Amino acid sequence: MENRNYTVAYRIIHWAIAICMMLILFTIFLRSTWMNKNSVADIIRNYLATTDQSLSDDQMISLAKQIRKPMWDWHIYIGYVLVGFFSIRMLLPFLNLMKFSNPLRKGLTIKEKFQYWIYLFFYGCVAISLVTGLIIEFGPKNLKGQMEEIHVLSIYYLLAFIFIHLSGVFVAEFTTNRGLISKIISGKKKDKF
Repeated sequence: MENRNYTVAYRIIHWAIAICMMLILFTIFLRSTWMNKNSVADIIRNYLATTDQSLSDDQMISLAKQIRKPMWDWHIYIGYVLVGFFSIRMLLPFLNLMKFSNPLRKGLTIKEKFQYWIYLFFYGCVAISLVTGLIIEFGPKNLKGQMEEIHVLSIYYLLAFIFIHLSGVFVAEFTTNRGLISKIISGKKKDKF
């Protein structure tokens, strides 16, 4: 296994992208659970039952969407930030600030080839997610529905990648590549736990 050095640029962009993705997942989680339009509408319905006021189901859903809109706006804003960080990540190899992990390079082990293919697949999926998100926001309205269908699928590759990535990191840390976690955090390998 090759011994990688993680430059400051690599570490900053790695953690910036990771934080953005976790925040985006958090907004998806909120939208799917506590901030679900039907759950919020039920809260409104239960509250109105204790007063002399009433709204139709459509009005309650509309109000629920308005209540959760500021939270969902954060999903969009973080998506814009992620577009920027991802673009920088794709530029860094061309600026010699990060190397490109080519799975077709000779001399790689099967494990390294697998890792590099997973990363390429992940970067492709991220690019699709970002492009579909931008089309949803800025593209023609007739494509919005199709782009949303593709964009929603992003959660599946993202959750799978996080699981594979963290599993691989912990396996490497506790077997063949001790100090990997400290290197990606501080840039220096620590020999002791």
